[in-house]
Amino acid sequence: MSWPYEEILSGEVWIRFPPGKRHETICARLHHEIQRCLTSSVRLLPAREVVQVRSGTMVRPDLSLIDVESGKLWLAVEVVNSEDHRPDTVIKKTLYEEIGLPRLWIVDPRYNNVEVYETGEYGLTLKAILGNNEFLTDDGLPLLQMRIADLFCE
Repeated sequence: MSWPYEEILSGEVWIRFPPGKRHETICARLHHEIQRCLTSSVRLLPAREVVQVRSGTMVRPDLSLIDVESGKLWLAVEVVNSEDHRPDTVIKKTLYEEIGLPRLWIVDPRYNNVEVYETGEYGLTLKAILGNNEFLTDDGLPLLQMRIADLFCE
């Protein structure tokens, strides 16, 4: 069972709704697949582990990869909760852009798609919106090749 949890976004406390069963299933699938594909340069944190990205800001991504050398967040994955999506899709996305997060994936069970962002010259850049029979891959995780339909299957 999931419980409500707290995030502090630019000094403001947000109480987040508890994730539902489908959300948790998707999160578990992502963790399993990423764990299998890890390289020695990154470390996988437990789901919704607190990550302080700057003073007054503590996020709890559904999946977090930390760069081993710098200790900084390298990939954040946010699985959208339809009842509580604004903090993930607007507020935290802006925050991640401000801190120069290298990679962000927004996983949206409402539409069964994954938005893949990477930091570029002008901030976070949408690289792909993946759905159905497309594959989630990442140059930083060379073994990763997850079919989107498998991520969202019931």
